[in-house]
Order: sequence, then C-alpha cells, then structure tokens
Amino acid sequence: MFKLFTRQGNTKDEFYAICAGESFPLEEVADPVFSTKMMGDGIAVKPSDDTIYSPCEGEIILFPDTKHAIGIRTQRGTEILVHIGLDTVNFHGQGFQKLFPDQRVQTGQPLIRLDRGILNKADLTSLLIITRPRSPRIAYTAYGSVRPGNLWLQLED
Repeated sequence: MFKLFTRQGNTKDEFYAICAGESFPLEEVADPVFSTKMMGDGIAVKPSDDTIYSPCEGEIILFPDTKHAIGIRTQRGTEILVHIGLDTVNFHGQGFQKLFPDQRVQTGQPLIRLDRGILNKADLTSLLIITRPRSPRIAYTAYGSVRPGNLWLQLED
C-alpha cells in the first residue's frame, strides 16, 4: 500500500509508523516491561485513529488469539513485535479485528482495526519492539506527530 515510501535497494531495516498519533520514547511507556526494554528496544505511539498498519514488509510469525500483538520477521531477518495497548491481553481478542488475510504482509498494509467502544477503558499506547535485531543499534527515530507511511525507526547496518 505505501510502496512509494519504501526505498528500493535499501540495506537498512526501516520501519514505518503503525498508525497516526503522537510518538514518544519507549522509556516513557507506563509499563516497566516495555520502558526498561526487557523485551527489546523500540518506540511507542498514542494512536489517534483506529487502524494499525504493518511497519515493514515481512512474514507474520506471531499472532495470538488475543489479537493484541503481532510478530513480524523482515526479509533481512530482524524480528519485531507490534504490541497494541497496555494490558490489552485481558480483552481476550475483543475489540481487535484482524485485517490481514495471510502470513505475508507489505509495508503500510492494514493489520488490525480497533473497536474503541469495547476498548474505551484501555490504554492504547502501542509499541514497535525490536525483539531480534539483525543490527542492535537504532540509528533513527521519529518522535512527535506521525502518520502511517512516515519513517519511524531505522536500524543501523
């Protein structure tokens, strides 16, 4: 969907904003599992819309029944976790509509639609966590207002 944002021949792992919203450092997340980077480094966003998009091209390697998280392996082998909301595992899949038809996803492809009527009391802070980096160093992050298709995080080669 956002192919115009994907640079041809790129050798860096690039990840694009998973939704519109306000992006901020992982250390500011209200959950110590994420803010202390126990699961890995990354970036967070307070969503202002109801659709979560794929931050990269890759293969879905994790999608639990609770639908609150999606694991993706990039073509270069980096593994990421898109985690939607804090403690949203407790909704047991309610409030999350799966939008992707198969295991291969493209950058900018819609993944999940949120039902704010059901999730109205949830903290929807969402995260992109680098769980298995090909390169351990983050070279770029975009904080502040972001939209799907904006370069959000980049790993150094």
